[in-house]
Amino acid sequence: MATLEEKLDKIRSPNLQSQQQTGVILKAVEETLKEQNTQPTPTGYFAALLALLNQSLESGKINKELTPSVVYLLDVVTPFAPQPLLRSKFTQILTLLAPVLLLDDAEAPLLKPSIGCLESLLLAQDSAAWKLPTNEISPRRAVAGLLNLAIDHRPKVRKRAQDALKKVLKNPPPSPSVDHPAADLCAETAMRSLAEIANKAALSRKQKKSSAEHDPALIHALQLVKTIAAATGGWPSANIEALCELLLSIAKSGNDHMTMAVFDIFEMIFEGMADEVASTKLPRLLEIISELRPSANDTQLLPPWIAILSRGYDVSAQMEPEETFQKLPDLFAMISEFMESSSHNIRISASECLISFMANCIPDQVIIEPSIYDEKVLEKIGKIAENLLSVKYQAAWMETFNVLGAIFDALRWRANPMMLNVVRTVGELRGNDSFMGKKEADEVLGKAIRAMGPEAVLSVLPLNLVKPVKGQPGRAWMLPILRDYTTNTNLQHFKTEFIPLSEAMFQRVLDNGDAAKTMEIKIYETLVHQTWSILPGYCDLPLDLTVAFDQAFAEMLANLLYRQVDLRLDVCRALKALVESNQAVASLEDEDNLILRSRVSKEDAQKNLAFLGGFAGNLLAVLFNVYSQTLPQSRGPILQTINAYLSITPEKELVETFDRVSMMLASSLNEASDKDKKEKGQKSKDPMPSTSQTLMDLVITMSVYLPRQSFGPLFNIAALIIVRDDDPQLQKKAYKLIPRLADSDTGKIALQERNAELQNLILSSAEKVSVPARRERLAAIAALVPFIPDDSLHFVPSVLSEVVICCKEHNERARTSAFELLVLMGQKLADAKGKPIDNSKVPHMSKDAPAVSASIEEYFTMVSAGLAGSTPHMISASITALTRILYEFRETINQEVLSDLVQTMDLFLTSNNREIVKSVLGFVKVCVISLPTELMLPRLPTMIPNLMVWAHEHKGHFRAKVKHILERMVRRFGFDAVNRNCPEADRKLLTNIRKIKERSKRKKEAAKEAGDEEDNQQNGKRRGRFESEYDEALYSSDESDASDDSDAEVLGRSRKAQKGGSTYIIEDEDEPLDLLDRKALASISSTKPGKLRKAGKTKAKTDLDGKLILGEDDRDDDAMVIDTPAGNGEESGVGAYVAALKSKDVGRRGRGGRLKFSNRRGKDDDEDEEMDVDEKDVSTIKSQINRGGRGGASPRGYRGGRGGGARGGRSGRGGISAGRRGLGEGKRHGPAFAGKVGKPKSPGRR
Repeated sequence: MATLEEKLDKIRSPNLQSQQQTGVILKAVEETLKEQNTQPTPTGYFAALLALLNQSLESGKINKELTPSVVYLLDVVTPFAPQPLLRSKFTQILTLLAPVLLLDDAEAPLLKPSIGCLESLLLAQDSAAWKLPTNEISPRRAVAGLLNLAIDHRPKVRKRAQDALKKVLKNPPPSPSVDHPAADLCAETAMRSLAEIANKAALSRKQKKSSAEHDPALIHALQLVKTIAAATGGWPSANIEALCELLLSIAKSGNDHMTMAVFDIFEMIFEGMADEVASTKLPRLLEIISELRPSANDTQLLPPWIAILSRGYDVSAQMEPEETFQKLPDLFAMISEFMESSSHNIRISASECLISFMANCIPDQVIIEPSIYDEKVLEKIGKIAENLLSVKYQAAWMETFNVLGAIFDALRWRANPMMLNVVRTVGELRGNDSFMGKKEADEVLGKAIRAMGPEAVLSVLPLNLVKPVKGQPGRAWMLPILRDYTTNTNLQHFKTEFIPLSEAMFQRVLDNGDAAKTMEIKIYETLVHQTWSILPGYCDLPLDLTVAFDQAFAEMLANLLYRQVDLRLDVCRALKALVESNQAVASLEDEDNLILRSRVSKEDAQKNLAFLGGFAGNLLAVLFNVYSQTLPQSRGPILQTINAYLSITPEKELVETFDRVSMMLASSLNEASDKDKKEKGQKSKDPMPSTSQTLMDLVITMSVYLPRQSFGPLFNIAALIIVRDDDPQLQKKAYKLIPRLADSDTGKIALQERNAELQNLILSSAEKVSVPARRERLAAIAALVPFIPDDSLHFVPSVLSEVVICCKEHNERARTSAFELLVLMGQKLADAKGKPIDNSKVPHMSKDAPAVSASIEEYFTMVSAGLAGSTPHMISASITALTRILYEFRETINQEVLSDLVQTMDLFLTSNNREIVKSVLGFVKVCVISLPTELMLPRLPTMIPNLMVWAHEHKGHFRAKVKHILERMVRRFGFDAVNRNCPEADRKLLTNIRKIKERSKRKKEAAKEAGDEEDNQQNGKRRGRFESEYDEALYSSDESDASDDSDAEVLGRSRKAQKGGSTYIIEDEDEPLDLLDRKALASISSTKPGKLRKAGKTKAKTDLDGKLILGEDDRDDDAMVIDTPAGNGEESGVGAYVAALKSKDVGRRGRGGRLKFSNRRGKDDDEDEEMDVDEKDVSTIKSQINRGGRGGASPRGYRGGRGGGARGGRSGRGGISAGRRGLGEGKRHGPAFAGKVGKPKSPGRR
């Protein structure tokens, strides 16, 4: 909290005009104190301000200029004044403030500080003062005033008064009472005002008047009640019954807002009672709420009453869990009666209340170690639940299923045997073909399986599949439910129940032999698959793992893995679940909660893992063999299972396994090299990867779990394979070894110890790296960089050229890895600032090359060395690399280096090589976006002219890129700065950018004024996210997708976000697209499809005889007249010509006079409306046509004469408007250019 001096300092130097007066008064007070030689203490300020307040109210009237400022200052000072002083001056201050508080037209700026003063005064009062009655000038009288203001119509005054009341009530004077001395007064007053307003509202509803005028007042009164409830630890005990009755009557009104407000108050009351002091009131409150039980058919009042009761017992269960649990059967019986109501709302409320009881009112101890009495309580609940499935509750069965599900979730394994009858009843209902709630019944049975275990459920609902009992149905429909819900149960049950079932069904399939499969055989196959799909559930934290998982069971699973390819996924998932579920438990810390959730303790989990470790060696051998026989696309689950068992394999076995795999890998490599010599030039048709690749996968998986003594052979394997370039896939896998080791603690130590060895390996294999392995090689270097010691920093410049070249890789992931590695190496050198880099150890550098100090500037110098490359590709890659590191380190790099870099790139803009310039344009864009303006502005005079040279180049999107950069420049540096440095001949482009921006701005403003901004966006030409191309270029950061190293990559941003949501389906209006059709791909587009254009219809004028009027005479017979459209929307025939001239479909002349046609579609292309033509446009076109008639050039480069008008018609003499040629009349010719298209000279071809 700020001190008094800090608060006064703010007043002395006010920011707002309205505070000037307060500042003046404060200065005057301080000067007075100085004159009287009084110290500026809180007491001094308080006494001076009190005297000043007395003066401002002397005549009984409020001085509107002085009083608000004095009261404001008094509000600031009072909290710091000594409490004895506030107690002694209470009567005086209250007498002075009373006129302010009672004034009808008092303004909020005066009332709020007055309330603040009262709050501070009331907090200082003792128990004796609070005993004084309200009719005297006492604290209780002040509280009465606050209560009046707490339902004021002004929000800020009301809030301030409520806050003050809350603070006063929360800070009672020392006394033995639980409640504040004024709590009763507050409760009575708040209830009285609430009752009055509620009665008025009820009366107006009866008289069918609008209750809108009472609603705000009622909400304010409820808000006051809520405030008092929050402050008094629920509500004063004496008034609680009357309050409940009043609130329930308001909830009965049916007004949703009121009901919610009432709920909030009850919530606040219960919340206030959730502490040990106030919890003594809770039983009485719940008793009162139970007694206020509404009629069973009261659809208005019953749902809120049930909801309040539910919340009350939730709080009660937190405070007194045992006592609340004992009441549960009675509560359950009372609420379950409402489940037979005809009202859907009442049934829903009752079911939700029962669910809440089950979730909140059953203590953990009852589930872990129930007493005999606890079990009786649970049995009573089970009987009530069973009763809910009787016929009289049939309408509520769907709600009942939700309640039953909650009971199973709450009781867990204690639901057995008391809920078995419920399971039987639900199972019989579910087996009935005519039953409509199969999905809900499945969920209840699933929760029962999860809680009680499959064994208990199948004891009352047997599957009846192997040996069906006569008169009992088969329940194959339960297999998918068992698959989805089985967990944390006895694995032995699977062996006794489901393995015989699987064998019986599989035997029937085998009995069919090679004959064609009938539907029955296919059903048996499905049953086998469904049976084994349950195994992962049984293996999820089983209770009897050490008993049930024996050698015979493990051998059977191994046989299945070898022989039944279709079952491999389920068996792998089961084996993996055995390990991972126990590991999850063993790593948890909260022991009590653990037993409640799973019945498996930490010690049990650790024993289970040790037990499984004994099987790990043999299982791994099986899994390795199966892995080598499996196609690559199906290997994932097997590798995950191998990974799980490697984590629990004893160290000795692990080393032996690794040694065996290493020996096999060595022999397979030798065999592969001999085979390659024999079959040189022949392509392998085998879809399976080579044995070497398979074994290398296993080595990589094992590497994380190996002990340190095995790292020597491991790195030897990597060294051997990395330098082989005859098998790129194998080389890729060898490089993956280093990042894999970086994931484990022992691996990190190994990378540190063998860093020099690995650096030499990376450098020596640079020439042997195959193209597919480049990305993995970069990942390996990235994993090594953090472990490079400060005396081996020469590794960074040694690999830098390779990383830079990879910035131009075709593979996007390789480019991304290169960019990330560039940043990582930069950070490494920045962290090692000042440490020496021994250049004599860098390959291709002389032995006497001087050492340099590591720094980010030195790193830039290293990368810049590539700018002197012999090939454009190298130079381009160096520029791209510099762009990435510039963006990353722009804030830490020296300004001088930045300036030199920008200057150098300026020169590269003048290069004739497109590849180099393409990279430079990316660099310039980053400079414009991110470098300081003071650095960039001096570069503009040379940069912009060099940039504009490429504005005329259309290949490789150069023109678009340059325009994009210019738009960024205009946004960053202002139009004038860019325009000033732009060559005269190229300023048209800048003018175009400015006009587009201004036009879009005007459109936006016009749309705002018209109030139809949304319509404007729909009818605008742009279909993108932005108003115009200019906005898109300025406010988006992505370039053309055609760029092979896009800005998003270079700047280190993910492209996934750009790709997402950019695929569109082109559908026929009559029928949806069939995605299973082979031709469907043709209807999927990566660009948003526009609607096909419809042929525009032009309405021509007719005369009185109905003949078409295609043109009219005006002044002389050789000129065409353009009519403005009539009010009814019709246009003249010439409207088509105007439309053709203004349409975006009209041909445009590009450089060299070539005709170009736009294929861009706008949103308004499909509207059959005539184009509106401005009068200004009309006169312009008219004058152009008139000039064209005299042989002048017509718009868009067309000449007059034959073929020059719209649709090949004639303009000028002899045109349509001159009328047809009469019989015998000679042909009329146009000017010299008739029938030809005149080519204007291109500025680029002079």
